[in-house]
Amino acid sequence: MSKGREGPAAGGGAAAVLLRYLREQNRPYSAQDAFGNLQREHGLGKAAVVKALEQLAQQGRVREKAYGKQKIYFADQEQLPAASDAELRGLDGEIAALSAKVQALQQSCRQMETELKDLNSSMTTPEMAREVEGLRKDCASCAEKLERIKSATNHVTPEEKEKVCSEQKLYCKEWRRRKRMATELLEAILEGYPKSKKQFFEEVGIETDEDHNITLPAAV
Repeated sequence: MSKGREGPAAGGGAAAVLLRYLREQNRPYSAQDAFGNLQREHGLGKAAVVKALEQLAQQGRVREKAYGKQKIYFADQEQLPAASDAELRGLDGEIAALSAKVQALQQSCRQMETELKDLNSSMTTPEMAREVEGLRKDCASCAEKLERIKSATNHVTPEEKEKVCSEQKLYCKEWRRRKRMATELLEAILEGYPKSKKQFFEEVGIETDEDHNITLPAAV
């Protein structure tokens, strides 16, 4: 009785299938990749694939390369039929056309990525609807406030405003003059005072604008 089933392409049949596949595809495959690609169509078992690839490599019919613990197999390029000049020119043309197509696709992808980024950073329709609703409420509130201001009877007249501004300028000017005089006087005293400025202010009981975080308004 058979101990296992390797399928109809077991043994030498597996080697022929794999050799033909590697030559047709003309690209490297691991034993796992080859098994996954051929098992359904040819009924190959993994053990048969591994054994057939190792035999083909030992016979020099395919090439083998090891990358760490994994091995890959590919067709021996010297055993493949040489292409004619016309075929090579045709392949060069195909390569050029495919390269242009790849560049066009890459450009299209970059444009779509930019558009996607813009869309992701934009508000959605529900978000915009909520924003519009909020702005409408703000406008209504501002309109109501403006209407209350217009209907009020305690408006400041231009003459009153001008009078207040003039008084403010006068008081600020006097504030600066007196502060300058006090500063000059204190500096003259401190020239002959044996202690520090801070100690002198504490002894005399002087409080400055800075002590109370008061800033003199800028000159207008």
